[in-house]
Amino acid sequence: MNDLDQHLPAIVAGDAMAFGQWLAGAERPIRESLRSFARVVDTEAVLQETLLRAWQVAPRVVLDGRPNALLRLSVRMGRNYAISEARRLRSTGFDEDAIEAMPEGQVAPAPPADPRLRDHIEDCRDKLPQKPQQALAARLESGGAEADPVLAERLGMKPNTFLQNFTRARKLLAQCLESKGIDLGLEWV
Repeated sequence: MNDLDQHLPAIVAGDAMAFGQWLAGAERPIRESLRSFARVVDTEAVLQETLLRAWQVAPRVVLDGRPNALLRLSVRMGRNYAISEARRLRSTGFDEDAIEAMPEGQVAPAPPADPRLRDHIEDCRDKLPQKPQQALAARLESGGAEADPVLAERLGMKPNTFLQNFTRARKLLAQCLESKGIDLGLEWV
């Protein structure tokens, strides 16, 4: 991995584009460092809060001669915030000692998923109404590489309609999976 601190001077100067470039390299390691918390907290919310905090604390980061100072700080902030959220929620299945003893950047192994989960997801996707199914497929196929307005235009939808269809697809997919006895809190790791 390149030293993402190359973007730090521009980030400190308030350059949002530089932060976006830093983010392109930093998001995945931060997200992976939060994986072990997925069963007990909303890791997406923790990730978003961590990125906001990274932007805010960047001007106070002191380089220590090692690469990726802001990324290392962000991983620590994210883990600390996830631990705080787990405590606040008093989550079951949260082994605080095991998580805190784990070296930063190490990911806890995911629990085994229902071996039929993929089949259940495909079955539920096939049952979605056409427009929500198209919106969901477009978002998944783009893998986050294309903005929603681009996907909406490709499907002949207005951006707001696209978002409504995508939201409806997620809701219907969750309902279908829950009707099959799948506890999404345990499976979406």
